[in-house]
Amino acid sequence: MKLRLLVVTILLFNVSFAFGSDDTWGPTGHRVTGKIAEKHLTKKAKRKIEKLLQGESLAFVSTYADEIKSDRNYRKYSAWHYVNMPLDGDYESSKKNPKGDLVTGINHCIKILKDKTSSLADKRFCLKMLVHLIGDLHQPLHIGRKEDKGGNSIQVQWHGRGSNLHRVWDEDIIAKWDMSYVELAENAKDLTKEQINYIQKGSVLDWVKDSHKLTKRIYNSAESGDKLRYKYSYEFFPVVREQLQKGGLRLAKLLNEIFS
Repeated sequence: MKLRLLVVTILLFNVSFAFGSDDTWGPTGHRVTGKIAEKHLTKKAKRKIEKLLQGESLAFVSTYADEIKSDRNYRKYSAWHYVNMPLDGDYESSKKNPKGDLVTGINHCIKILKDKTSSLADKRFCLKMLVHLIGDLHQPLHIGRKEDKGGNSIQVQWHGRGSNLHRVWDEDIIAKWDMSYVELAENAKDLTKEQINYIQKGSVLDWVKDSHKLTKRIYNSAESGDKLRYKYSYEFFPVVREQLQKGGLRLAKLLNEIFS
């Protein structure tokens, strides 16, 4: 009986963890965004960043915010990974999480990085967090509905295996393509200077609105119980690639401004 209760407890814990609304792009996705950002840094920004990160790349530190989740000392940053808002709403009018959210997390990191009085340790921490959070901003279900935990409660099958809509967008679509983050970054779409400037323009809130438009499309793309296979991947893998590239370009813009 004790063994049975232990098994049930473990299963419940795993289900609860899997449905947590602060799941994120998988490691590959975040590293793609970091790698693309590195290609668009100014020489001055790149030099300062390399010094601050002690030689570690943006791709390498991009997963840091997920790696610290299991450390209770960093629990207060969990809410920074997402924003909940209704599909017909916007950030400004939505009810705010008192623990903070993706937007407040990004703005805090920018503030610390720009503050000349901030310690090197605080700047290093916030730079690692910022790289990750800008990636999260471009995973559209990180700007999802509270009632289904950003799609975590929408149970689907992915190529015959159990998953949920959030996880499909976090990792499943990217993993199915079976490419490394370097391969994905190097095969990002060639863009003109004008196209890059267009993607980079605006504020963090403008980028939230941009991602939220896609959030609505994703919620309409599947329902609980759906069996998602090659057709879904064919339709949305290009969208995932575009979001990763947008994240990299916009991250580069912020870092160039911060370290100018």
